Amino acid sequence: GINYKTLPELFRQGSCLFKTKVEETVKHDENGNPVKRLRRKAVFVHSENIAARSFWNEHPSLYNELGHFTKNIGRTEPDFVRSFEFENKLLPLTWVVVRIDGCHFHRFSDVHEFEKPNDEQALKLMNSCAVAVLEEFEDIQFAYGVSDEYSFVLKKESELYKRQSSKIISAITSLFTSTYVIKWEDYFPHKELKYPPSFDGRAVCYPTYKILLDYLAWRQVDCHINNQYNTCFWMLVKSGKTKTQSQDYLKGTQTREKNELLSRQFGIEYNSLPLVFRMGSSVFRLKEAGKVENGVVSGKKLKQEGEVVVDHCNIIERCFWEEHPHILSYS
Repeated sequence: GINYKTLPELFRQGSCLFKTKVEETVKHDENGNPVKRLRRKAVFVHSENIAARSFWNEHPSLYNELGHFTKNIGRTEPDFVRSFEFENKLLPLTWVVVRIDGCHFHRFSDVHEFEKPNDEQALKLMNSCAVAVLEEFEDIQFAYGVSDEYSFVLKKESELYKRQSSKIISAITSLFTSTYVIKWEDYFPHKELKYPPSFDGRAVCYPTYKILLDYLAWRQVDCHINNQYNTCFWMLVKSGKTKTQSQDYLKGTQTREKNELLSRQFGIEYNSLPLVFRMGSSVFRLKEAGKVENGVVSGKKLKQEGEVVVDHCNIIERCFWEEHPHILSYS
């Protein structure tokens, strides 16, 4: 006894979302009268036929920005519409690296009062998201992360989503982002997530094993450079200098000079800082049961074969890859 036309429009017609101009009160004048301005506001509409001339011509914002229909559109041809889709497939038999970066994370970290220069809980949250991505996508063999970025390496023969770049990037980035939101309370139980984070992503194909290792080495070198600078910068700021003064003080300094600054002025030995800050985080599957020497599971019970683990190790030197040849099938 169900009349299809009585079902909610949301079910039958889907949703249209677009911006339109609405009049809103922005303030009140000295006499208490409202001062109104036109503002663009997102609205939902459930229309019976979004291809009809009446729909487009009845909404001024769409009329002005996209134009109007002079006549109704007839029955659509799915094959014709799909012909405009572009299959941006990645090169076959290459190492695909999907790198995601936090969008406007300087602001995000300030709003959520992250510890400077490194917030260990925030890094652990990022690592847990990377673990979730590896557990979901078996084709991802390795990931390396530092600060608000993570690089995911797909196996050379991967046919994930038929190697369509947009699908691979969107799937990994969306899973990482949603996991970040879901797991926030696990790492910040006493801190409210004031607004959701966002990450952008890109995919790059590396043709050889050597070039792939060069890329990963570059990211770890960058981790060291940025961490050493940020550690010096924030120690100077905390000691009373302004941010501008701290930047000027560090301008032109080399690694040795920064280490001496930390040691002499603040009693900090850079090489004694936690490995997660200096080395970043490597995420991979264990080939066999065992301990991870430098990672978050060190000293705990043996991990199981195939389990995804986090380690903080030197991936620039070849010894890591020779000790774990299964990760990238290195021989």
